[in-house]
Amino acid sequence: MYQMSYAETLEDSSEDRRGQERELFSLVVAQLQAADEHGSASSEAAQALTSVHRLWSILISDLGSPENGLPAELRADLISIGIWCVKQADLIREGKSDDFKSLIEINELVRDGLS
Repeated sequence: MYQMSYAETLEDSSEDRRGQERELFSLVVAQLQAADEHGSASSEAAQALTSVHRLWSILISDLGSPENGLPAELRADLISIGIWCVKQADLIREGKSDDFKSLIEINELVRDGLS
């Protein structure tokens, strides 16, 4: 009985974490949409690009950890996506791109995959 209760708690905690991750992705997507509307030189863009960096830096670090329970191939794929997002954010910040739409789309896809 105790083991079942513990397993249910672990399952709930995992669901809670995915929900929190979804919320973070939703926040970043909303910021990216505002940045797209206001332009790459706006304060909205600066905030969105900083959020992209923070979110993906944390995720990449977690995904690279041996304690991460996801399959290795999925972790590698997500790390690759994260690196692309960070590089794209850098290109926008440097004025070499203004392609917020791709960042929005990729982050929406990852967010929706957390369901």
